[in-house]
Amino acid sequence: MPELPALGTRVVVRYSLPAGYSHPVTDVIGTLEGTDPVAVRSADGRVVQIGRDTVVAVRALGPRPIRTSEIRALEVAAAQAWPGLESTWVDGWLARYGSGITGRANSATPLGMPGELAPLTGDTLARLDAWYAERGLPLRLLVPDRLSPGAPGWQPEEEPVVVLAADLDLVPLPTSHTTTVLPEPDASWLSLFDRRGADDDLRALLTATLGRGPRIGELAFVRIGDGPSPLAIARAAVTTAPDGRVWVGLQSVAVAPEHRRRGVGTLVCGEALRWGRERGATHAYLQVTEGNAAARAMYSAMGFTEHHRYRYHRRVR
Repeated sequence: MPELPALGTRVVVRYSLPAGYSHPVTDVIGTLEGTDPVAVRSADGRVVQIGRDTVVAVRALGPRPIRTSEIRALEVAAAQAWPGLESTWVDGWLARYGSGITGRANSATPLGMPGELAPLTGDTLARLDAWYAERGLPLRLLVPDRLSPGAPGWQPEEEPVVVLAADLDLVPLPTSHTTTVLPEPDASWLSLFDRRGADDDLRALLTATLGRGPRIGELAFVRIGDGPSPLAIARAAVTTAPDGRVWVGLQSVAVAPEHRRRGVGTLVCGEALRWGRERGATHAYLQVTEGNAAARAMYSAMGFTEHHRYRYHRRVR
């Protein structure tokens, strides 16, 4: 049998059919999910199982193109998981305010459906400016790939943020015997979090979601290690995208400096993803800056691949 690529690879598999079919061989295109028998999940979700002795040829393909509607759906799920302290819709733009803590919670992003999303000029821009001015912040835009060109005369910031995604069926989930999963952050968890802003605002931001539906919108604060100084932490949130897909998002992943590059980050992510899968999530996502090579390598080894990117935009003065 031809050599198979790694699980999770998009492939085309040619295999022979039993006697009596009108043609001797056929092909299936999809994601490789098993090797004995060979299992390929096609784009419609159907899994085709193929006997190893019938495989004629296997060819690895590049990543499946991501549709614009899929980018919007994932961004909506991510916004539900990190909505800030206040939010409002302005002509198809979701504006979030989070007391200045993180860019995602303090920016406006174009998540309205086509036909609902207004160009960022005139009255729309003025209303967003006014909403943020009332809260003591300048307007900042978060613009995902292909959803909007942003505002005329605005400048994208240099480093993009890469949104990585994975099918949870294809992600190995290592376990740790010193894991604690909390419904809200305690002092030990917060000791490793990059603390900015007042404690009350920080706790409110970390525990806010906009998820809806049974068991959707749940949160977990995962900690590896006992005692006041954890080895690693992560926040996990389960939300449902407009297309019905249930996602678990990883945020605030941090490893104590003295424990980095020892696999602890993989452990805390694995525990958070397992928690999400137990609550109905089928897919996972996270955001990482393009230049964070160490984190991207770790997530790639876990099975995450690039879904899309976004950039922050600021007004040119």
